[in-house]
Amino acid sequence: MQLRLPFAPPVVPVVRLCGMIGGLPFARRGLTLRGLDRHLEAAFASAGAPAVALLVDSPGGSPVQASLIAGRIRELARRTGRPVLTFVEDVAASGGYWIACAGDEIWADSSSLIGSIGVISAGFGFDRAIARLGIDRRVHARGPLKDFLDPFRPEDPAHVEVLEQIQAELHARFLAYVRERRGRHLALSDEELGSGRVWTGENAVRLGLIDGTGELRTVLRQRFGERVRVRFVNPPRTGLWRGLAGRATEDLAVDLLALLEERLSRARFGL
Repeated sequence: MQLRLPFAPPVVPVVRLCGMIGGLPFARRGLTLRGLDRHLEAAFASAGAPAVALLVDSPGGSPVQASLIAGRIRELARRTGRPVLTFVEDVAASGGYWIACAGDEIWADSSSLIGSIGVISAGFGFDRAIARLGIDRRVHARGPLKDFLDPFRPEDPAHVEVLEQIQAELHARFLAYVRERRGRHLALSDEELGSGRVWTGENAVRLGLIDGTGELRTVLRQRFGERVRVRFVNPPRTGLWRGLAGRATEDLAVDLLALLEERLSRARFGL
């Protein structure tokens, strides 16, 4: 049991939600509910905390993990009655914005990138390449869609139709969640909101995607007084090379691929 001394300054627990959501299988860098749950529990269990803060810096990733993390945050907020304040650093895009919307208020820098409400699937087609190399592709399956979007076969319109149906369902769910959490603030039609574009923090305030511009400590001092303190529940990892030192070769390869994936995702936004 935690005890608060009389006249002790208020302490706001902060949960860092930085990086790709989900990420590569078995990579340790991706944001998943499994990896974050104990940190979220600890933050909301902090005795006397006037609020819980989320520090978000994510270009997106798995819609499933984004939904699970956001849902867990809301469940803990309802259970404890604590308000949730989201603070965006460089970017809260796609699934990153989904998680940001779990906050009762969203704050960002005026140059932060906000939005990218959409669904994307990308890959490569190697069917002509293996044909030039004289390679035969041999697949034996039951079910006309079991080889769904096989990159070594010509693109099948039936497969594309199924993919578009899945994307439409995910897109509709994403829009519905944003409307549920931000509806009374939004000044955008569904077409504009779901266009996939990003806005700077300054414009995001005007459009109702966030509540204001400001930095975590500054906003918390304005809200809870000059003596307020922050406590990071999950501090940043060690430096890249120190963190990778001593790792098994296969683990090292997975982590390096995860870093590359995150770097490419951020590059889409010029970061």
